[in-house]
Amino acid sequence: MNVEHDIPGHRFVVRMPEGEGQLVYAVAGPQLLDLLHTEVAPSLRRRGIADALAGAAVDYARRNGAKIIPTCPFVRGWLARHPENNDLLAARPSRGTP
Repeated sequence: MNVEHDIPGHRFVVRMPEGEGQLVYAVAGPQLLDLLHTEVAPSLRRRGIADALAGAAVDYARRNGAKIIPTCPFVRGWLARHPENNDLLAARPSRGTP
């Protein structure tokens, strides 16, 4: 399965004759990607496409020294199943105490 990185479109995408799957992200700052939304065409579900998209996004972040914000619920679940990638999670801002 080929996952393409559509840099101008801010997404990772798998294209197949039956449809496509994508993981959309935003550049949230220098070396910071907010993984926003994963969507796979119904005809492609249960083929591991969403897993491949999440893996490609995480691999891209690692190769480029970036951190990630897992806004997408699927990505959060994927990271829970792949805790070896927790070092890529962006630190959450701490809340000050009054």
